[in-house]
Amino acid sequence: MKTKGYVNELMGKTADELQKDLVSAKKELFNLRFQNATNQLDNTARIKEVRKNIARIQTIITKKAREVK
Repeated sequence: MKTKGYVNELMGKTADELQKDLVSAKKELFNLRFQNATNQLDNTARIKEVRKNIARIQTIITKKAREVK
């Protein structure tokens, strides 16, 4: 998924939807790390991608929280 498209998609979501996305991304990261530890993970670059997506989601959440104040 393209980065700008993903960020624009995140900007259109509500705070609750962003929280759900954050939880699911963290679960995915946990599963990827577990697979990596047991040598079952084929695409190790996916871990880096998911970590960056988590950071993007957290950034949008913070940005929206500051707009409310």
